[in-house]
Amino acid sequence: LVGRDGAIDWMCVPRFDSPACFAALLGTPENGHWTVAPRDRPQSIQRRYVDDTLVLETTFETDTGSVRLTDFMPLAPEDDVIDVVRIATGLRGQVAMRIEARFRFDYGSIIPWVRRTEHGITAFAGANAVHMTAPFELRGEGWSTVADFTLVEGQSVPMALTWFSSFKRPPDPFDPQAQLDQTIRWWRGWCEK
Repeated sequence: LVGRDGAIDWMCVPRFDSPACFAALLGTPENGHWTVAPRDRPQSIQRRYVDDTLVLETTFETDTGSVRLTDFMPLAPEDDVIDVVRIATGLRGQVAMRIEARFRFDYGSIIPWVRRTEHGITAFAGANAVHMTAPFELRGEGWSTVADFTLVEGQSVPMALTWFSSFKRPPDPFDPQAQLDQTIRWWRGWCEK
């Protein structure tokens, strides 16, 4: 569930009926969320699905520019890996952005162990693990994983979150833009039927 504010406030993994790892919808941000949004309050927010897909686009208009946040879940290459991809794209001007991810498994009751990896961070809690990648350094701050960056017109910043079983090796990194193109093609093919 992606809110108008750029927050994923509800996400159950690996199945839709599994315990949530982001559960702010039922409590507060302390119960887990993943927010990607402008640092300054947007003047307007528009949302739409890319035609004939379940790829969501949220456009934030700010005093200094505009940014489009694209959210989607690629088709799972394996049954035991779930991906969520977010791509922030500068449309106009320059916009200061902030990421905050607060991983809380079992509906917000379990705070995971988080460690830095070569390509991002990994959070472990029992049999669950999530691996977050971004093209910049993610850091710990107040029991959250955060990052600040600035987007300029024409620049895209891909971020990915992958759930996997904690007793397995984290999946290899993938190309988010290629996954977006493949996901759009799949949905449009499915809609044509």
